[in-house]
Amino acid sequence: MANSAIYFHPDGYVTARDDLKGRHVAGESFLIGFLRHSGLPEFFCCSESRQFASGFFELGEKYGPGRPLRLIAPHERQALAEPGCLFIPGANIEMFAWERRRVGQRLYSICGVTHTTAEHPPLYGGLLTAPLQPWDALICTSEAARSSIEAILLPYADYLRQRFGAARIPMPRMPVIPLGIDTAAYRVSEKARQKERKRLGIGPDDIAILFMGRLVSHAKAHPVPMYLALQKAARRLRKRLVLILAGWFGHEAIAEAFKEAARRDCPDVTVLHVDGRPREARTGIWAAADIFTSLVDNIQETFGLTPVEAMAAGLPGIISDWNGYRETVRHGIDGFCIPTLLAPAGSGQDLAEAYGRGRDNYDYYVGRVAQVASVDIDAAADAYVRLAADPELRRTMGAAAQARAAAFDWAAIIPRYQEVWTQLAEIRARAEENAPWPGEQAMPPQSIPLWPDPTVKFASYPSAQLSGEMRLVRTESASAAGLAAFLADPLNTLADGVLSPRADLELALEIMAPPHGLSAETMLLRLPPERRLLMARSLVFLLKFGLLRRAG
Repeated sequence: MANSAIYFHPDGYVTARDDLKGRHVAGESFLIGFLRHSGLPEFFCCSESRQFASGFFELGEKYGPGRPLRLIAPHERQALAEPGCLFIPGANIEMFAWERRRVGQRLYSICGVTHTTAEHPPLYGGLLTAPLQPWDALICTSEAARSSIEAILLPYADYLRQRFGAARIPMPRMPVIPLGIDTAAYRVSEKARQKERKRLGIGPDDIAILFMGRLVSHAKAHPVPMYLALQKAARRLRKRLVLILAGWFGHEAIAEAFKEAARRDCPDVTVLHVDGRPREARTGIWAAADIFTSLVDNIQETFGLTPVEAMAAGLPGIISDWNGYRETVRHGIDGFCIPTLLAPAGSGQDLAEAYGRGRDNYDYYVGRVAQVASVDIDAAADAYVRLAADPELRRTMGAAAQARAAAFDWAAIIPRYQEVWTQLAEIRARAEENAPWPGEQAMPPQSIPLWPDPTVKFASYPSAQLSGEMRLVRTESASAAGLAAFLADPLNTLADGVLSPRADLELALEIMAPPHGLSAETMLLRLPPERRLLMARSLVFLLKFGLLRRAG
């Protein structure tokens, strides 16, 4: 079986932290899965210091007992020839290619993996200009993640051809392999279910809906569409709905904003908060739930572990039809995928440039884009009602989900990594080398500031994008006061500067009156050209919060 040295930095693998993110959970889970399921006689760790490497050795002794653990220091890059590959827990493989160039590019392969593809887009340009070789790879965790990277690389390759007359621009090898989990850790017993529900005060006839993950509106999932859909469902059902928010807030102001929005938008739903950072909580809370939900609407997401974890726990899922989510839960089989919408292509270049020039940081960038991405509230409400009202459907879908989860167990995923590493070794033995080392001092890696429009780069994420022929109509509950409340909501402060002036928003609500409403194109033509781009984005914002709906 193919081996790979693991580049170990605590930030890529350690989950015992207050700023826990999905990539930390994914990194630790991958490493444990690699140690348990690779079948290798020894393991290699490449780290910047012995102090950093201590975490690798702790996990290695626990999950790979009895097998040698070897440390390769930064100045010992030649030793990577023995495992034959260096695995990086991120996408920044070009930096390691420049380092390898000094010691011999045929000595070993380099393999990275995507997490978010929204952060630092220009760095992906280095995949075309750094001395990457045909025997290197960047594993993409979803087809959507690969599409978002190609949205940078393909236009940039065209530019390089035009600028330098390049006859050949090698594209990086980007196989798609999903993230994995330890499915056994999420199986729950009836005894555990009763105990967890009793602890949380959930009755036997209550329907518990679980969201697991970071509780942050700007960089994960805006809670209001979920709240609104659950409120609609609660009014149609004769059951108590309990929403479990299992996660963690960045700070108290965010926590209060989530709670206030819940009081306002789903008053008939009982909302509980459980700290999701402890490992036991991340594996145990699933026992309390009847349904899993995650209406993610953010470009920082590329795959999403929690839908797979829910499947392993035997829960049907109600998730957004968004990037890698759609590659896990099968609509109508394991749960329901709720349609999503992104502002039209070409309407977000200013957002990309504000991030690229440093006016907006990463949080502002992804948060502003999220303001113009929406999830179909009515479709989500229908899905909540269907599953809440039908225990047999929950059982059938949950069983299908649990069976499907086996495909995402590390026992199945790690061999796919090793298959890629084997292929890279075979290519390394015969392929022509790119940019061979000339002998003189190496130049530092270069990156070109590419800031693609997020509505173009992430066009593969939503179900569709707003188009001119889409007919929109004001909802029965929409009002100027309701609009003002959403604009003033602390969860929506990032909308400032992203949307049309309030007067234009009120005009849109006024003229898109039921029963027929207007097409998006007709609405835009009502405004001067310089105000149309903001309105195109604003229409999705109004859809996001249930002030407009699609007609027909």
